[in-house]
Amino acid sequence: MYTKDDESYFIVDAHIALWDARPENQRTIHGKQFIDCFYDYHRNLSPESEVWSYEEYLYQGGERLMKDLFEDGYVDHAIFQPAYLGEFYNTGFGQTEEASALARAHPDKLTYNHNFDPRNGEVGLEQLRRDAERFDLKGVKLYTAEWHGDSRGWKLDDPWAYRYFEACQELGIKNIHIHKGPTIRPLDRDSFDVADVDHVATDFTELNFVVEHVGLPRLEDFCWIATQEPNVHGGLAVAMPFIHTRPRYFAQIIGELLYWIGEDRIQFSSDYALWTPKWLIERFVDFQIPEDMTEYAPLTLAQKKKILGLNAARMYDLDVPAELRLPEAEQDAGEPDVGPRQPEAADLARA
Repeated sequence: MYTKDDESYFIVDAHIALWDARPENQRTIHGKQFIDCFYDYHRNLSPESEVWSYEEYLYQGGERLMKDLFEDGYVDHAIFQPAYLGEFYNTGFGQTEEASALARAHPDKLTYNHNFDPRNGEVGLEQLRRDAERFDLKGVKLYTAEWHGDSRGWKLDDPWAYRYFEACQELGIKNIHIHKGPTIRPLDRDSFDVADVDHVATDFTELNFVVEHVGLPRLEDFCWIATQEPNVHGGLAVAMPFIHTRPRYFAQIIGELLYWIGEDRIQFSSDYALWTPKWLIERFVDFQIPEDMTEYAPLTLAQKKKILGLNAARMYDLDVPAELRLPEAEQDAGEPDVGPRQPEAADLARA
């Protein structure tokens, strides 16, 4: 929980990882390229006081994660969104056993989502069924640009992917988180294109598709898709640190998201351990869209509370203490209409 100016916020960090990129786990040179790219994002977008050494960035471990998120970082609940990257790392990048054990030990604080790759065919489908039972999965994280043998990516609307989404519906895995954002060396940028989200969101209306990184640098494409598909949500991983390095760019991102898809379908995440949640939460609570950016309405307290945790809590059926909930009229504002939201009084006052 974070408290500022007598207001308290229920915090859900909706996209975290526990990874191992140490040299002994790097299967090929691409494992080093991948973590080096992560570290460049971390170093270039963080305040100087929040920059880690390269060595500690390679592997954090569960003890540090618990401290960074729950002791220092104000987080009430966090959701693992692991990437496998088996072509690059011997035991995978996201550490399944360590992360899932941590979630089992702290079910009040952690949810473990897993992953799948439709290029694994029938064998992968059977594995998904076993994983759903083992981890009691509520969600999965997909990397459409992940390498697999000679393949350097797949699409959400591939025939085999549809078989997996059908299985997700059967198994009660409702929340499909997809990396659709900046490329990471050596993965291919075009394999993260957001266009295929439109197709699957239409065909699988029982599933929630959370587009992590809100499609950056394809924000406009994402917004045009998400405004037509009410089961498409935006995850702010990677977008959040621009609040420090490029606050006007961040204002544009959050302003566009609020205009197109509304306050109920945006989720905060630190993308730990790319960044730590403490400073991001502090900055976001204090953040306001610059007054000269008059095309965007000012951020409200209710919007910030929803984005910082209440939206993800609703998606994952998390128990929010009564004192941290919004009044029912604000929390249950209803599903947004198809198309961008209409200007309200606050918008007109700024014009």
